[in-house]
Amino acid sequence: MGRQLMKLLVILVLLPLAALADVINIKESAPQVYVVKKGDTLWDISSLYLDKPWQWPELWRNNVHITNPHLIYPGDELRLRYNEKGEPVLDVVREEPKKQIKLSPQGVKQAKSALPIPALPWTVIQPYIENSQIMSEEEYGRLPRMLGNQDGSVRFASGDIVLTKSMRRTPEHYNVIRKQDEIRDQYDNLLGIQIRHVADATPLKSDVEGQHLVEVQQANFEVKRGDKLLPKTEPELDSLILSAATRQRGQIVSSLEQHRLLGKYDVVVLDLGQREVKPGTVMGIYVQGPTIFDSDDPKYENENNFVQSAFDGADEVQQPAIKVGEVVIFKVFDKASYGLITRSTKVVRIGALVAKP
Repeated sequence: MGRQLMKLLVILVLLPLAALADVINIKESAPQVYVVKKGDTLWDISSLYLDKPWQWPELWRNNVHITNPHLIYPGDELRLRYNEKGEPVLDVVREEPKKQIKLSPQGVKQAKSALPIPALPWTVIQPYIENSQIMSEEEYGRLPRMLGNQDGSVRFASGDIVLTKSMRRTPEHYNVIRKQDEIRDQYDNLLGIQIRHVADATPLKSDVEGQHLVEVQQANFEVKRGDKLLPKTEPELDSLILSAATRQRGQIVSSLEQHRLLGKYDVVVLDLGQREVKPGTVMGIYVQGPTIFDSDDPKYENENNFVQSAFDGADEVQQPAIKVGEVVIFKVFDKASYGLITRSTKVVRIGALVAKP
């Protein structure tokens, strides 16, 4: 396995140099004028103009009126033109500045009508941003458990009062979570614990040191004895800034919906953590066919009734890695990350390589 991956990495490094050039090519089908609609995503609009949607900011590089090309709004009119150097430029026409509602001296909140369109389809990734995450085995092990109640129950629903050990600092609200899976890389190294959000819980006042009661609320699933309590935090909803990966290499190691065959808008887990990538990183998805043994009767390495000893001395032919799609990372953890497949021309499977798009 390790030898095959190393050969695959070599193949990727030796991709034609032309593929490494970031040339802005406008699609022939690109609209001259496009009015942004509610429900559009930045990725979808970028794909109307570019084969490489992550190059979107390059279309704005000569437009001094746009400070952030990732912030466009419903109702904006986009106009494609070419400057004196023949370079494509995208202009935006807005009828009026976006209004803001001042809530308090401490903060300002935009009106709903003034919210920019998201980089990715929010309805797809929202559950994973709000309710799913990967944490270390040590961090998971330190969390307090749901112990039981006065009725001797082992399962609990909304409104039930359950005993648990208290944390050093009691938060205002908890997420009740449950271990769903162990995320491991191709070498069986543990990357983290995949958890599922089961319910919410609110701590109640208690005079007993070291323990307190919590009330189960808004249960998505039946709460079980032994489920863990995680202090609740607000999800980060910052706009993603799309940028292409450069030298990062990784693999798709899991699917959050446990699908074997993956495609567009499936959420996957990558073996790349916060040291390698950040939210908004765009990566290409590559697949490689099985090794071929070259002889008078060529065989695939995994072909039925294949006996490798019969092919000792035969030339091993490594098939080239072929790009079959793209994935955008939207949530990053210590050793792993979540990505949304935004484009695929073939079925994607667990183990597919991700690299520069």
